[in-house]
Amino acid sequence: MSEQASSNADFIARIALLEAAVSARDITIAERDEQLRRERAEAALRIQRLQLQIDRFNRKAFGRSSEKLGQMRLELEDLETDFAASVPDLELPIVADTDKVRVLPVRKLNPNLPRKRAVREPSCACCPGCGGDLRAMGEDSDEMLDLVAQAWQVMETIRPKYSCRTCDKIIEAPAPAKAIARGKLSYAALAHIMMAKWGYHLPFYRQAQMMAAKGVDIERSTLARSAGYAAALLDPIYNRIREIGRTRTKIHTDDTRLPILAPGTGKTHKGALWVYVADDRNSGSQEPPIAWYRATMGRDGESVLTELAGFAGTLQADGFSGYNQLYKGGAIREAACLTYLRRKIFDVHDSQPTELSTTAMASIQAIYRIEEEIRGLPPAERLAARRSRTRPLVRALRRQLTRQGNGLSRHADTRRPSPTAPSDGARSIASSTMASSSPTT
Repeated sequence: MSEQASSNADFIARIALLEAAVSARDITIAERDEQLRRERAEAALRIQRLQLQIDRFNRKAFGRSSEKLGQMRLELEDLETDFAASVPDLELPIVADTDKVRVLPVRKLNPNLPRKRAVREPSCACCPGCGGDLRAMGEDSDEMLDLVAQAWQVMETIRPKYSCRTCDKIIEAPAPAKAIARGKLSYAALAHIMMAKWGYHLPFYRQAQMMAAKGVDIERSTLARSAGYAAALLDPIYNRIREIGRTRTKIHTDDTRLPILAPGTGKTHKGALWVYVADDRNSGSQEPPIAWYRATMGRDGESVLTELAGFAGTLQADGFSGYNQLYKGGAIREAACLTYLRRKIFDVHDSQPTELSTTAMASIQAIYRIEEEIRGLPPAERLAARRSRTRPLVRALRRQLTRQGNGLSRHADTRRPSPTAPSDGARSIASSTMASSSPTT
């Protein structure tokens, strides 16, 4: 019996050891599972963040103004040109009529273009078959788009001189006004050169080459100096536009990063091109829209302070911290742009829709629909609609984003600050709530 009892005790001890080992293994497995779960969650967030970045890059890379899309368009043009060259005899489809073969009608050209009418009469004044008289019975018309070549010409002004037979006084007409003293370019020529440079991005050296091909011998440096003189002539108009713009009650501003060439170094500095717009036509205003630009070296709040000196009213802008100094005095009221908040939510929603992004996008679309309905109404009606219809939607959206946003992981892309709008979502929603009380925003 003693041996059997000892054997049972050993067996029970072995079972206890096995149970302890299993428990330890279960704890280890649980800890490992928890660690793997955390790692998988972090990996999922990283994948989501990387996917969002890829989607953004794709939108930029294949955007309307991207170089990639431009190359694709050039490739398409080359293919179309090669196809047309390979089938030079390809004609428009024709249909057989009882008396003749006629070309199917094509889309009419722009009726606002200048037209030069040419009438082609038959070569004979009578019927070539029987010699009978001809009578008019209608006409056929055909249009072709033609190009009247740009032609440079010299405007020579002759001023005859006359002398008085009595007192010998010389009489002569005054010289015509010139854009540039002792210059050789007319106002129209200067406007063309400046538009080609800054409107169509044709450098002065390329313009000089194009002019030389048409017999105009002019140096690139002459074009550059002439454009500088013309810019000085436009300064009073530009300053007057700025002066009138700063008297408006609401201004919208934004900036675009602009590389500025450093002469002589072959390098560029980081600059910014600012636009200031005053346009309240959607609010029923009869004042004409005003817009002006200002290029600055660097991007800071001082340039905005200088440009908007003396302005008092509502400023609609993004969350750039340089604007904060403008709001401290109280003369300028902030109206944040809901578009920046929508853009960030859309980036998330477009890649991986969630309940939060879907609800937020629906709320923003509802706000936009109200704005579409009240656009152009008198200020009092717009204000009433915003207070009764828009304000509840904006406040509900803010509560939703605040409540659900607090439950998101700090690594989630939705909680990351937007690169284009440093202000957070709560600030944008708060400012939009305040703006919804204004009839002109």
